[in-house]
Amino acid sequence: MTWIKTISIEDDENVRRAVEAQRELYPAEYAEPIHPTPDGQTSGIVASHSLIPEALHHAFATFGALMSPDLPLTRRQHEMITTVVSVTNRCHY
Repeated sequence: MTWIKTISIEDDENVRRAVEAQRELYPAEYAEPIHPTPDGQTSGIVASHSLIPEALHHAFATFGALMSPDLPLTRRQHEMITTVVSVTNRCHY
């Protein structure tokens, strides 16, 4: 759960479009939010970007491109890399 103001995709058309556009880039196994917001539509980390929908789209579209199934890495390798980066950055996500 985020500690800042967030905007639901149900309340703002720009936020809804940004979330939907970035989701299209994600592999199918990432379709369900791990830590969903109360509306069940996004995860807290995505919702924390909802005040600036353009930034939300670009930040998470980058992640979607990096997770492309067309790349030569497996899901396990993706998860290993993201874990190492998170530990290096002292991020608890």
